[in-house]
Amino acid sequence: MAAPMHDFSQHDQKSKKPCRTCTDFTTWMKIQGKTPKKVSIAFHHNISRSQHQQKEMKDFMHLFSKYYPCDYCAEDLRQNLKTNTPDTSNRHQFSQWLCRLHNDVNRKLGKPEFDCRRVDERWKDGWKDGSCG
Repeated sequence: MAAPMHDFSQHDQKSKKPCRTCTDFTTWMKIQGKTPKKVSIAFHHNISRSQHQQKEMKDFMHLFSKYYPCDYCAEDLRQNLKTNTPDTSNRHQFSQWLCRLHNDVNRKLGKPEFDCRRVDERWKDGWKDGSCG
């Protein structure tokens, strides 16, 4: 028996969970009543990575391309990675690399491109106008 779909429109404003784009991981963990742990992901890692960490992130991207749930998209990513090596030298460079990769997919799908100058605003610092999207 399939689980019923949850109707989020039934919740009042007070019970809404914060969206992840407006709440960094550490704040989200605090809201959840959990102790934040050190997180080292592209948009929240502010120092240069060690050579080992840089290699791990590149390896992660290659593994991600093997296990992405859409076979067509996974194959496209694998082909892209052959000529477009992830720049994991620091947080900024990696987030820009991811944004360019995302825009490559957007172009293929006929979708508008995202302004990569706004990556930190979108994923790290939050929108300047305080909105959530």
